[in-house]
Amino acid sequence: MSKKILSIILLAALMFGALGGCGSTVANEPPSVTPPAGGQTETAPPAGGSAEATPAPDSGQPQSGGVLKLSLPASPRYLDPIQYTGTYESQIIRSVCDTLVDYKMDLSGIKPNLASEWAISEDGLEYTFKLRQDIYFHPGQYQDGRQLTAEDIKYSLERSARESSLNRLDMLDYCEVLGDFEVKCVLTGPNAVFLTALTDAGNSIVPREEVEGWGDDFGAHLVGSGPFILKEFKLDQEAVTVRNDKYWAATPYLDGVTFMYINDHAQAANALKTGALNLATSLQGEAVQIVRDDPNLVLDETAGLHIAYLYMNQVNGPTADKKVRDAITMAIDREDLVAGVYPYGEAQIASVPLPPGSWGYDKSLESEALPYDPERAKALLTEAGYPDGLSLKLYISNTAFRIKMATIVQQYVKQNLNIDVEIIPSEWGTFSEIASSGNADIYGMSWTWYPDPFFFLNKIFYSGEIGALGNGAGFKNAEVDKLLEDALIETDQAKRADMYKRVLKIVMDENPIFIYGNENVTDGSTANVHGYIQRADNVIVLVSDEVNVWLS
Repeated sequence: MSKKILSIILLAALMFGALGGCGSTVANEPPSVTPPAGGQTETAPPAGGSAEATPAPDSGQPQSGGVLKLSLPASPRYLDPIQYTGTYESQIIRSVCDTLVDYKMDLSGIKPNLASEWAISEDGLEYTFKLRQDIYFHPGQYQDGRQLTAEDIKYSLERSARESSLNRLDMLDYCEVLGDFEVKCVLTGPNAVFLTALTDAGNSIVPREEVEGWGDDFGAHLVGSGPFILKEFKLDQEAVTVRNDKYWAATPYLDGVTFMYINDHAQAANALKTGALNLATSLQGEAVQIVRDDPNLVLDETAGLHIAYLYMNQVNGPTADKKVRDAITMAIDREDLVAGVYPYGEAQIASVPLPPGSWGYDKSLESEALPYDPERAKALLTEAGYPDGLSLKLYISNTAFRIKMATIVQQYVKQNLNIDVEIIPSEWGTFSEIASSGNADIYGMSWTWYPDPFFFLNKIFYSGEIGALGNGAGFKNAEVDKLLEDALIETDQAKRADMYKRVLKIVMDENPIFIYGNENVTDGSTANVHGYIQRADNVIVLVSDEVNVWLS
């Protein structure tokens, strides 16, 4: 890294070192690939048996026993699927509950889960699911571990459609029970991301008796049909789970999993070194290097489904002029910026407003991103009517990554364009309100979600999202809107991918957004953890029909 960048980071530490707060990533959970319409189906693997673990080299044969101690960097609060709002809550929900369908571990497509197969009507409005018949809920206070049936699918999904805190199933109209193990879901309109939505932990299947029996306390006593049974939930401390010996996909090797809350990444890394933890998730900063340097620990790093960016106001102020946006873009060296913000290799350089892990990504567009060219940037700013520079306000959340980014950007545009940038950091709630309002000259944040391009491109560039956090900059393009609308009702993935690539080309030509990084998913573990497979969507899977983690 250059001395110039190091000095900028030091300045950031002096200016903002006392600031803290919650993260600036918009996060949910999994991804999407839709089976073709017209009655075609997906079929589940045979029932019964135990899934093969994926052992590390020379790790020996899988063995049963032991409790996995796993850290989450933020405190889970709501474990009721319809109430949860954060990734960390979903990690616990996923270990306790199941969804109707799920993603393959490599995120290449959606696979059966509680549903053994499904068919889609020609008009795309009806999805008919046949269920496995070997699924049982955990015993709880209000039912004794009964069999899961189509009535539970109807109850859980309609509950989510009505009450989900994040409208995770707003495309569902109603469900109709066709038999004990067959259910039809009717949508309000054709929607290519319905199966994706069903993979979300917020749409987990739960027993009505437990929900109604516990009332508002259901989350603290969550009951599902997943590989682990929730034994105890202590807010801001831990969630303790034990093995579900009757789990349909595989009998877990682990006796249980204890989810612990450790928000200090270095502390989590040191807990791995002492053996107080087995798996530390979502590591950042120096903690990454601590794990990387320890020969007794394992560092897993995967390019995440993530983009980090600056979004420039499209309606008000100087950045409404494309020449100003292009000048700012060409005044910033992406390579130096990423090296300064992520000194431990926590991210990759990026320039396209969709992560490479998405099936809509177009690598050919990388060459069309505007290059670092200070002289051309100065000329453009002069053409725009600002030969002597100007002043802008940059809004960010008060996190280390954003503060370092903003300080480096501030230095570059001052040096190359004589633009004075006022950095305005705030806690997440205040930042998100300002970013959504359309009043920010520029706001900096990141976005992570499913690999289906809808969850990036529609949320960030569709005009219907103006006023929401995704499109707080007010981007509006009629051709983009039409392509995004058409892609939402198209069930052929290849055709959808083509539409999204056309959207990417238009957006990059308009240049409303400066993309600079794809952050990694980074976890650390002790050497006795085997069979763990890291996913680019940051979903933690400990037991499934593909994975079965064990301790030696």
